[in-house]
Amino acid sequence: MIRDALQRSVDFVTEHNRITLLVMVLLTGLVVAGIPQINTASQAGGSADQFENVDRIQKAQYIEDAYGNATADHSNRTFRTVHVWDEDGNVLSKESLLTGLQYQEEIRENDSVGTTLHDDGMAGIENLVATRAAGDRNASLDEQIRALENTSAAEVEALVGQTLSEDPRAQRFLPTEHDGSATSTDRRLLVAFDTETDADILSTADSALYESAEDRAEAGFFVLGADAWDGANEQFFQQMIELVLPIALLLILVILAFAYRDLIDVVVGMSGVVLSVLWMFGLLGWLGVEAGTTSIVPVVLVAGLSIDFGFHVFNRYREERGDGDGIRAPMGRGVRLVTTALILVTVTAAIGFLANLANPLPLIRDLGVSITLGVVSALVIFVTVVPALKISIDGLLERVGLDRRKQALGHGTYLRPVLQRSVTLARRAAPVVLILAVLVGAVGGLAWTGLSEESYQQADGEVAEWKQNLPGPLGWEQSEVPEQSNHVEEVYQPANADEAIQSRILLQGDVTSDSTLEDIDAGVREIDSEGLLISQQGTQAEQSPVTAMQRVAQENDTFATVFQQADSDGNGVPDQNLEELYDGFYAADSQTAESVIERTDGEYRSVLVTLSLDAEYAEADSVVPKLDGGAATMEGNADRTATAAGTLALNDAVLDQIIGGIVTTMLIALVAIVLTLTAVFKYIHGSATLGAVVSIPIALVVGLVVGGMYLLEIPLTLLTALLMSLVIGLGIDYNIHIGDRFADELRAGKTSVEALDAAVTGTGGALLGSTLTSAAAFATITLVPHPQLQSFGSIVVIALLTSFLVSVLVLPSILLLWDRYTTNGVRTPDTAENVVAQD
Repeated sequence: MIRDALQRSVDFVTEHNRITLLVMVLLTGLVVAGIPQINTASQAGGSADQFENVDRIQKAQYIEDAYGNATADHSNRTFRTVHVWDEDGNVLSKESLLTGLQYQEEIRENDSVGTTLHDDGMAGIENLVATRAAGDRNASLDEQIRALENTSAAEVEALVGQTLSEDPRAQRFLPTEHDGSATSTDRRLLVAFDTETDADILSTADSALYESAEDRAEAGFFVLGADAWDGANEQFFQQMIELVLPIALLLILVILAFAYRDLIDVVVGMSGVVLSVLWMFGLLGWLGVEAGTTSIVPVVLVAGLSIDFGFHVFNRYREERGDGDGIRAPMGRGVRLVTTALILVTVTAAIGFLANLANPLPLIRDLGVSITLGVVSALVIFVTVVPALKISIDGLLERVGLDRRKQALGHGTYLRPVLQRSVTLARRAAPVVLILAVLVGAVGGLAWTGLSEESYQQADGEVAEWKQNLPGPLGWEQSEVPEQSNHVEEVYQPANADEAIQSRILLQGDVTSDSTLEDIDAGVREIDSEGLLISQQGTQAEQSPVTAMQRVAQENDTFATVFQQADSDGNGVPDQNLEELYDGFYAADSQTAESVIERTDGEYRSVLVTLSLDAEYAEADSVVPKLDGGAATMEGNADRTATAAGTLALNDAVLDQIIGGIVTTMLIALVAIVLTLTAVFKYIHGSATLGAVVSIPIALVVGLVVGGMYLLEIPLTLLTALLMSLVIGLGIDYNIHIGDRFADELRAGKTSVEALDAAVTGTGGALLGSTLTSAAAFATITLVPHPQLQSFGSIVVIALLTSFLVSVLVLPSILLLWDRYTTNGVRTPDTAENVVAQD
């Protein structure tokens, strides 16, 4: 019934091509109308309840519930940093310091900055030096400028030396490793803004800081705010398009020209690709699927699959059209013969992509849905619009005397013998090929345990010189922002604890045992010994019951007595009668106590340690184990637990959860695809085992991709872990085409070797064209100087190449072994009796 319905549909398209085109034009207009409705604010992360089974997430939620109000940030100021970097100069010279004061004067005159500026105002080492020159610590900015202008360069150098040696505040504005000399290549200015200011005014003030710094870029001034990154990102994406798009299009067109050897077919095929992508975006808009950050991945994947569909439609039509044939009948036969495979590819690919719905991240779920819609769109376009358009154009050209008969790819003088060698290999050494494939796939799969894990791959801003020297718009102009950001991260610590990454460690259980506070102190010292805590002058990297009680004891004599009595060895860390100590703490300053010690119904249930880290988000994989080590020390020998639940630890836990989810997703997809192919091949070709056999190579492709990642040192990140699940959808494509063609040829009465030869040389030729085109397009992505995109392009290229090689080198051997050792349900009864023995 289904086959008859498909045949009637194909017959309608080929017999009524103009009506088909008219209907599809109208339908395309309706679908594409959904594009303006696309929600581009795609959510990259997930909420806590999506990972509620993760221990760290649970602890973080517990901290929020127990300490949320007490630890809320009640500060009414936020800092912006203006950096000065002169790699070959001295930013502590009179000229540079004076430029800094003039910069401050200019931005103060900006209305938005004046409205937004906090009472703490602006502070830099130039102010400390200038007030010394003025002889008045309270000198106004104008007075500071005049004083510095009237001071000689030598006198300024002396004042800088005095400031560095006598004023501890000065170090806050210099690199962490500054040697105390009167010269430096770096310094920074801190600008305090009032957080209660209107957001629009605050944004305008930020822009003023950025623009004024840009005016002094030659003097080394820069600001790493939203304006700087917006400009850098805009430049990056524009250059990416200018570099990748022309090269990708050129490669695609060259390969399509080689494969089709016909300009009209290239244009028709690319029209189908464009329509498929437009349909995908239109459906995303109508269905309300978020597509902001997911756009590029579905576009390139759907374009690749669309090109593949086009190769099969055109190649099979060329094979079917004989010397005396017209256009409609061969096109009808060709489309009917490939439609089954295209539907199978669509269904199995959709299974692989939709398996991502089991992933907790909305971004990954959106990607699965987006690509599935794109593949379905490609199927619809390439069994309706493309055949109808091809018939219409070829019919018109042949009426004016142009012969539109073309040779199918894979039947040429040079390519056919190469493809036939894989059939020869299968005939002579199928068991050996299968054993080697299993071993290689197993080794590749084992490489999974050796892949490193990173939250994301951070760009270092470096660009190969040859990319910068490319002519015209292809040349990559290196942005200074990533380089500046990396430099700042390298030489500075956060200006204050509030600006640093915070790591919270929650202790639960017996938090009143005598060893609790000393174990906490030991754990903090262990983490500090790893160089993780900020050591900036005038900042406190630790907020714990110990430090909080020490501060209160300095202000409250009564509590100071209780504190001292609880400290038996006088080392400043209480080690006895902790429950009484906590009671006294709450009595002395309940608000401070609530921020570090949880008391519920008179019972002390947990304590909280907050650490300000000198670390970056990209370092989570190395920092979190050290935090966990310190937390283990805090547990001590008592009956309590200590869990790191700060941002870095949460990111690390979420990544582990996602990677675990990807493994589950792949297993679900593999099982679903095997069951689907088994059922469909049983229904269409009469053999369930053939469907299972065709699905086997997917596991080999996955293993080879993992092995490729290991050899190329591509880490598991949110993006690469996602791509591993998409490999399932890519890996099954080629195998289905070969397996379905093999079954069709057997049904037509050919022997297994003859059927395999037709499948590999005919369908294999189309697969080669598709592989070369898609792999070339994705390979251009690796030209972009960003490791995330390079990893993305590399993985997809590996998946495409290995899928093709497996389909033409390994699958033929599996198919011959299947034919040799199973009862064949594909051949018709009369042809089955004439099967010859295979060597």
